[in-house]
Amino acid sequence: MTALAAWLREAAGRLAAVSDTPRLDAELLAAHALGISREALILDLPRLAVPDTAEALLARRLAHEPVAYITGTRDFWTLTLCVTPAVLIPRPDSETLIEGAIAHFAGGARPRRILDLGTGSGALLLAALDEWRDATGLGIDRSAEAVAVARDNAVRCDMAARAEIRLGDWGTGVAERFDLVLCNPPYIRSDAMLPRDVLAHEPAGALFGGEDGLAAYRLLAGQLGGLLERDGVALFEIGFDQGETAGALFRAAGFRVTLRRDLARRDRALVVTW
Repeated sequence: MTALAAWLREAAGRLAAVSDTPRLDAELLAAHALGISREALILDLPRLAVPDTAEALLARRLAHEPVAYITGTRDFWTLTLCVTPAVLIPRPDSETLIEGAIAHFAGGARPRRILDLGTGSGALLLAALDEWRDATGLGIDRSAEAVAVARDNAVRCDMAARAEIRLGDWGTGVAERFDLVLCNPPYIRSDAMLPRDVLAHEPAGALFGGEDGLAAYRLLAGQLGGLLERDGVALFEIGFDQGETAGALFRAAGFRVTLRRDLARRDRALVVTW
């Protein structure tokens, strides 16, 4: 067994206490330290030495710092995005919104204007713009630090000419309608128990949605009528148990609401149309 292979095995054993994916974490940390992709690390493993910074990176992960913040990147949909502690780490569950949008527009008109409310890293907006190459979009976030991250990602993904990132408070002051509205609002109840990795490192403003987790949906249900084109669609991420409660807010505002499930077959998105 080579030195790096032995280190990966030992690191994975230590990480098992703090991670559900210890081997993957170890490989990502080693690849980051070497300045190569995980795929290249796996292919070249017999020829690679243990990088000097590997133990320092491992110590950060053992202290429950998320891998994405240590490496500074996260894959989402078709993109590799920059992430910092100023933004929520994009998760595969959020790809449910992109899948729902693709299903809505399949065989019909393509979205021309896309809005991402609470854009964070820009993940949803940029994934949609990568899917529909002739569209343009607007991402809005109330955090100046998040806006800076999203703008950087738009440049990294060669979409700066099509993606405007703006500081703002949800849809307030937006004076146009969009074919596609995407939003992953804070929806966790303020008294919810969260893993240490999340609670200690990810931005609270992107996580907590008030006592019942529905504060953002109440506001957004009132704003959506002025933002959505008559034949458009809005998709909102929800917690697995919020389909009825969050959906009722949009139904009360005059919208039709269906639910879309994630890969684990849990309710994950509201699909909202006129």
